Amino acid sequence: MNPDYHTIPRKEPDETFTIWSAGEAPGAHTSPAHYVLTERSELAWLPDRAASGIKAPFISIWRPEVSNGIALLVIPGGGYNRVVIDKEGSDLATRFTAQGYSLFVMTYRMPDGGHSEASLAPLADVQRAIRVMRARAQEWGLNTQRIGVLGFSAGGHLAGSLATHFDYPAYAATEEADHLSARPDFAALMYPVITMDTALTHPGSARALLGATPEPHWRQHHSLELQVRDDMPPVFLAHAADDPSVPVANSLLMFQALLAHKVPAEMHIFQQGQHGFGLRGCVDLPARSWPELLMNWIEAQCQ
Repeated sequence: MNPDYHTIPRKEPDETFTIWSAGEAPGAHTSPAHYVLTERSELAWLPDRAASGIKAPFISIWRPEVSNGIALLVIPGGGYNRVVIDKEGSDLATRFTAQGYSLFVMTYRMPDGGHSEASLAPLADVQRAIRVMRARAQEWGLNTQRIGVLGFSAGGHLAGSLATHFDYPAYAATEEADHLSARPDFAALMYPVITMDTALTHPGSARALLGATPEPHWRQHHSLELQVRDDMPPVFLAHAADDPSVPVANSLLMFQALLAHKVPAEMHIFQQGQHGFGLRGCVDLPARSWPELLMNWIEAQCQ
């Protein structure tokens, strides 16, 4: 039986650190952004914080009592305008650490925040994050070949970008860790933004990534169904058929592209769930089973 998330004690992170050694990302020097953390919930037991104006991305770690050696780099969504660090981040901690997973929940810069990398700033941050995880794997008891990424909504687009563009030079290497592989060993995309096709994309995410008058090259670069490659990691997809914000066609397009390239893939389409269900939005729906479906799939990939 899946426990109601209301009844699970919330856990504070074991550690929080900035992804970049200097705190702020190298490309943040051109950004006028100012960090803001907004609490959107009136319920003390149900936080719903949103981070914006990010220049110094950070990771919060939740470690299990007994590790299975598998780590998840969690990328919350927020339409590429903010990072919703609880409903698609800290909410997952108890559920996943109880099964031995180490959770690394990150924030990342926004593509329209004036950073020198422009639309590639979020990709630079996730590439750096997974490289730091590999560089410090022994310290955290991680298997360097069992580090995956789990992204939600716009964070699902970013996780998919990492899976397809893991070797794209999004930033200049300055440390030894920057020469490690940024390829995740598996990628899980929850109700992800996939395409920049105006008929199917999430307009807010597309506008933040591409601007008002996007160049065709960047529209194609950020349309992940066009970027699937034979050597990318296995992919898990989950989406609700009644999603009013990010059409389920996004996941369907990605799944078809993965099959065409013979990339191992699994997809679950739930009848109900709307958008952004995470854990708290599907307590009374069949979609509440997604963590178990995902963990079963991950463990099969890691055998």
